[in-house]
Amino acid sequence: MRSTKKLSPEVLVIGGGAAGMFAAIQAARCGANVTLLERNPRLGRKLGITGKGRCNVTNQATAREVLQNITRNGKFLSSALYAFPPESVMAFFEEQGVPLKVERGNRVFPVSDKAGDIVGALKTALYRAGVKLVTGRAKKLLLGSGTVCGAELEDGTRLEADRVILATGGKSYPLTGSTGDGYALAASVGHHITPPIGSLVPLEENGNWCRRMQGLSLRNVGVKLLAGEKCIYSDFGELLFTHFGLSGPTILSASAHMRAQADYTVVIDLKPALDEAALDARVLRDFAEQQNRTLEHAVTGLYPSALIPVILEKAGLDPEKRVNALTRPERLALERETKRFTVKIAGLRPVEEAIVTSGGVEPKEVDPRTMASKLCPGLFFAGEILDCDAYTGGFNLQIAWSTGYLAGRAAAEGE
Repeated sequence: MRSTKKLSPEVLVIGGGAAGMFAAIQAARCGANVTLLERNPRLGRKLGITGKGRCNVTNQATAREVLQNITRNGKFLSSALYAFPPESVMAFFEEQGVPLKVERGNRVFPVSDKAGDIVGALKTALYRAGVKLVTGRAKKLLLGSGTVCGAELEDGTRLEADRVILATGGKSYPLTGSTGDGYALAASVGHHITPPIGSLVPLEENGNWCRRMQGLSLRNVGVKLLAGEKCIYSDFGELLFTHFGLSGPTILSASAHMRAQADYTVVIDLKPALDEAALDARVLRDFAEQQNRTLEHAVTGLYPSALIPVILEKAGLDPEKRVNALTRPERLALERETKRFTVKIAGLRPVEEAIVTSGGVEPKEVDPRTMASKLCPGLFFAGEILDCDAYTGGFNLQIAWSTGYLAGRAAAEGE
């Protein structure tokens, strides 16, 4: 019997970011005729600015370890991460002539520290695979007998295809073209969209303590995020006080756990290496050496200068008071603030300022083995358009590579 399966299916990939480019490469390598549609004149604009322009391309971790760093819908990503784990990502880019290095936290970067080398490698792979590039913005998906069969662009151009991969990203960094276009396209064929919010995003303070210390960066501090009285996240590392609130690696990771409106508080342990008894001994020793000095001058060995007036005020202490006149309750109040420096949180900064988007196409409507839509035949998803996100450290790009890998291959093979 003669096979009716097309030997070279037409695959349209919408979105020329990390996931879209990788999906297109994989589909073409599997024998499909691939068209990659990108609204920007240049591919990979967002990828080119990730990692402060260095591109934290993945994390040198096992698939299991990556799953432990995914904060939303990790179980859905299990098949993708085991099919194309970090070691496969690293092998791909090194095969493309981009040597990689591993830094603190197992973060993987190009040796050159240039994100452009990663983008360039993907472009070269697209060219070698024979992917056709088209510049334009998808206006709507084309349907035929309930099956996706292409897309219509804003200028009226129709791009027909046997299968379509949506890899349009989220809503973070809108100047790069990541404006949430794919949500409307997915919704138009029946998919439910979890409202997008920022993940890995700075936090706004309910107050003005942080504003008074803007620009102050602290290293090696303990951070806890409380929802009411319950601790929902804890971390250790760096944070930054800004004019609006808090930022820095520990804060960005904490933000990934803020899902709904709640009474959030960040509690900072300024001296995590010292327990209460050790801290008290340290303070007593410092004060014994500076008994005749004012409090604001006696604590310069304990705190950065920008922090001193704030922590003394939060502890209810007069900065002009002499150390030898300080009472035990006053000293203990200072130590409590040292171990529990609290910042009330008003909410997340806008999603446009986020590193990644939390929200998007609901994973339960997508086949985790192929990234194919369960609702609309011929449609696949890859990358940030899916409601999946992770901590910083290369994990979110790993999601892009792994889902792009599955989507591209499955679209080409007609699965």
